[in-house]
Amino acid sequence: MVLSRRFPVVGKHALRVVVGFAALSLAVTGCGRSTTDQSPQSGGSASAAADAKAADLVPAAIKDKGVLRVATAEGYPPMEMYKEGTQDLIGVDPELAAAIAGRLGLKLEMTNASFPGLIPGLQADRWDLAMSSMSDTEERRKAVDFVDYFRAGGAIMVAKGNPAGVKDLADLCGRAVVLAKGSSNLAIGEKQNASCAKKMTISQSEDAPTGLLQIDAGRAVATIVDYPVAKMLAQQSGKYEVLEAQYDAGPWGIAIDKKDSQLRDAVQRALQELIDSGEYTKILEKWGVQGGAVRSATVNDQK
Repeated sequence: MVLSRRFPVVGKHALRVVVGFAALSLAVTGCGRSTTDQSPQSGGSASAAADAKAADLVPAAIKDKGVLRVATAEGYPPMEMYKEGTQDLIGVDPELAAAIAGRLGLKLEMTNASFPGLIPGLQADRWDLAMSSMSDTEERRKAVDFVDYFRAGGAIMVAKGNPAGVKDLADLCGRAVVLAKGSSNLAIGEKQNASCAKKMTISQSEDAPTGLLQIDAGRAVATIVDYPVAKMLAQQSGKYEVLEAQYDAGPWGIAIDKKDSQLRDAVQRALQELIDSGEYTKILEKWGVQGGAVRSATVNDQK
């Protein structure tokens, strides 16, 4: 079941993979919203990393080991998943983690873990970063800092060719719409419906793929799905279109324990270098989620 912005438990048994930057690059080739709580570190220009190369900012203890330990929770394509038929981690987050490690001059050690265990694992020093489509929220920032690297919200999916001519949320008024039970996308639809003069007919599906079956059968004209998941579903099937507007979009961040401020600054600078070089955009374009790109690397930037 796909719920919004990585609140469900999706991790399976732990898998540790140690690879260099170039090796993982070869391997991968071929959830929630909160109130504003912006820290003093927010914004790329405020960081101590602003005028230094990322590799120069790596804490000595990590530099001596030569390894960057990153945890993720697979099961949220195209952000993190297993390559079909294997337990090789692929997707936006593993590939971007490899690129960050490369900028830091480190090898990447990637661990698959349960989503609820990611922040406790940081606090127990089992890994250095958690990178798993994790929403930057006020509650989580009590324990960790976030280097924000992506923005995602709900996007409207329609049948290929958009036969109903849906342009935006307001166009769903008076129409049959299917939304996943318990998701924030259901809340988006219900909020819009409250303002509709002619109400939607909203049915609820168990998850996004089963909701799309209602579109196939002509029982609904549209659904709302998390943007990156929507893009993957549309790409895989060739049967749907995703409207580019995102609703209730918020930042996803790379989580770093608050005690590791020097590492946070190094990661922020590494991400900014990737943005400036264009490599960041290429990774997002490869997975079809460039619509979630950020313009600069910021810290604790939930707004």
